[in-house]
Amino acid sequence: MNAMRTGVNRVLLALAGLLLLALGGAVLAVGLGAPPPSWWLHTGPHDVLLTRAERTRWRHTAWWWPAVIAALALLVLLALWWLAAAVRRRRLTDLPVDTGDGAGARLRGRALESALAAEAAGLPGVARAHVDLRGRRTSPQVRAGLRLEPHAVPGETLTAFTTEALAHARESAGLASLPAEVRLTEAGHRAERVV
Repeated sequence: MNAMRTGVNRVLLALAGLLLLALGGAVLAVGLGAPPPSWWLHTGPHDVLLTRAERTRWRHTAWWWPAVIAALALLVLLALWWLAAAVRRRRLTDLPVDTGDGAGARLRGRALESALAAEAAGLPGVARAHVDLRGRRTSPQVRAGLRLEPHAVPGETLTAFTTEALAHARESAGLASLPAEVRLTEAGHRAERVV
């Protein structure tokens, strides 16, 4: 779902950018004296965008200004909603845990993140670990970043993370599955001196 939303955002931004680039390029070209394109509204570089008659045509009707204000307010609200959806973090605050007594409990997302990060940082070859819990409360996902020590073997470290730290987190939260995206980076180190 997030990948699809990201793809839709990129396509919409690309289309908006192409449209604005085409309109801006056409305005610039006509303003510099190029012949206007066939779809251009005006005949030459000295034409105004809106004539006085076009600007004042609807001024005395009662519906004009409320309609303009409502349309602009709707555009602003849609832009703010899109911006909020794009920058909002998809981080889980808590998870439902089945305790077996029918009442259930809630596990704080940050507690699970910090426990998983601490266990991952204790694995051999891991210099530092960062974990984010995302997705839905019923189907959480882990996004982990592991900074490896200079001499760590990435395959072994990834296997240890999935079979130990991730498995412990899944079992302790009582989850059937806990998919993870793991990014491995190498810790910077000074060049060794060869004698």
